[in-house]
Amino acid sequence: MLPQRSSRWFSPAWPTGPARPTSAAAQLSSRHRLLLARATRQEVLGLYRRIFRLARKWQAASGQMEDTIKEKQYILNEARTLFQKNKNLTDADLIKQCIDECTARIEIGLHYQIPYPRPIHLPPMGLTPLRGRGLRSQEKLRKLSKPVYLKSHDEIS
Repeated sequence: MLPQRSSRWFSPAWPTGPARPTSAAAQLSSRHRLLLARATRQEVLGLYRRIFRLARKWQAASGQMEDTIKEKQYILNEARTLFQKNKNLTDADLIKQCIDECTARIEIGLHYQIPYPRPIHLPPMGLTPLRGRGLRSQEKLRKLSKPVYLKSHDEIS
């Protein structure tokens, strides 16, 4: 039989709730996760603000007012859609990929003066040898070779 504890903390034989970190390393890792989450949140909110500032100042390359309005509306709709779609992500690697994609799309849009993702062209069957299961491996290699700024474009459109 187990001896009874005289302290005010009750320690059952089985866990009843989430485990508390007991070691200093476990506490440090939970603090680190919290700081990382805060930094990531600030980075994402900064990107969101940057996109909306960019949309406010956007001028179409053609100089036409209707093109400018259309492109501004596209920028705002695309940002809202993608941020809403990804708001529940918790995996740090997926969040980092989304941040990288957002940054790349902003930089490419500013450089080329077009808000739309730049499509890529890969010739059919240009990535795999013609032997074996060509179509399956072709689809897999096409997915792997897609640029970072086009990862979410096919999912939405």
